[in-house]
Amino acid sequence: MDTPERPRLRYLTVAEVAELMRVSKMTVYRLTKSGDLPAVRVGRSYRVPQDALEAYLARSATGGQDAAHG
Repeated sequence: MDTPERPRLRYLTVAEVAELMRVSKMTVYRLTKSGDLPAVRVGRSYRVPQDALEAYLARSATGGQDAAHG
């Protein structure tokens, strides 16, 4: 009876996300507050699922500008 192995979901701190994106922690907080970057609250701090960060970066790289700006 083998059970399928689920992929492990990695959560990143706001500081880790800021470092990876080369932005300030405040920018990461703004992105999470606006809902652009999903995050979960753990106690008094926030964690960003790694797959959510990857999806955000992919969206930003492929369609970051809307029609009104370009």
